[in-house]
Amino acid sequence: MPKQVVPEERRRRRRPTKSGRVLSEALIVDTALRLLHEHGGAGLTARRLGLALDCDPSTLYRYFRGMDDLTLAIGDALIGRALRGWRPTGQWREDLRSIGLRIHAAYLSHPQAAVLTASRVSGRANELAADEAVLEVLRGAGFPLPETVRIYHAFIDTTLAFAALDAASLALPDAARRADEDMWRSAYARLPAATHPRIAEAAPLLATRMVTSAYPTALDMLLTSAEQCAKR
Repeated sequence: MPKQVVPEERRRRRRPTKSGRVLSEALIVDTALRLLHEHGGAGLTARRLGLALDCDPSTLYRYFRGMDDLTLAIGDALIGRALRGWRPTGQWREDLRSIGLRIHAAYLSHPQAAVLTASRVSGRANELAADEAVLEVLRGAGFPLPETVRIYHAFIDTTLAFAALDAASLALPDAARRADEDMWRSAYARLPAATHPRIAEAAPLLATRMVTSAYPTALDMLLTSAEQCAKR
């Protein structure tokens, strides 16, 4: 049976930990992000969190139903950071581009956390706010409801898919990531035109582009497609 999460107002009356800190959901999430950065996904455990927060691990279950619930809160916190300071301009294409780039950047700022959370659906406040914002931008631009949902689906999935892909690369050990990047400048660059003519002619450009994220390009292509639909 899931543990009962204590309401926020009751948590605030809890005594400080031995180090004098008063626990909160935000503090636990921030500490979890730090542990993910330092130890990777396997290093995020209730025991390690308890040690970092100077509290008994069981105390964490007053705030979260379990480690999976905490994982969802971490993902929601990343989306919240992406939305911080964002304001719509009334230019739908620029507004969606801005939201997308912000979400992608927020996940990449914590790649270990992104690997765990980019594929999840939390239903939490920041996730809902982002979904509402995207739908509002599209409806405000005059897209019919079915087209709005179609573009929203493609926009969200493209953004999160690239966040997961790019974060997974950043989460690799440095040596492995450098080896992957060097492959474009070594193995691909040495392929002869006689056997791989298209790769050979594109090799210099591939070596430059393939070590960066394709998300901005994919996002612009998606928005251009949506814009063309709007003009029909």
